Amino acid sequence: MFKNILLPTDGSRLAARGIKTGVRLAKSLGAKVTGVYVAQPYLPPVYGEAAIYFPDDNLQAAYEKGVRRQAEKALEVVKREAAAARVRASVEWVTEALPWEGILKVARKRKCDAIVMSSHGRGALGGLLLGSETTRVLAHSKIPVIVVR
Repeated sequence: MFKNILLPTDGSRLAARGIKTGVRLAKSLGAKVTGVYVAQPYLPPVYGEAAIYFPDDNLQAAYEKGVRRQAEKALEVVKREAAAARVRASVEWVTEALPWEGILKVARKRKCDAIVMSSHGRGALGGLLLGSETTRVLAHSKIPVIVVR
């Protein structure tokens, strides 16, 4: 049925539930998993009313180092769960302004045929006001998306 299942994570406990479910599904199907972490791109600070651009390589390097550390920590959960279940796994972190776009780009690039991800399960009003990456992935994905609550 599925051969490569994408498991998006932001490092939260909720995302870990989606990872566990995705790994169990992959094991039952003999599929592999691909973990993905999407980070926001670095935006240099702008100061004052005149919007003075202030490039600072030290700030950017510190930001990128912090993001890399956070991504590796979040993706370690995918590796650990997959190893425990004896499921093949690969991981990738990307930089994208809109997380749902990053998720779908990695799904296409890695030729994933399904996505398993968690959702907070907010009501219609909460989802409308707060937005939801899961909702956006569902709306734009051309492959099946399994939502874990």
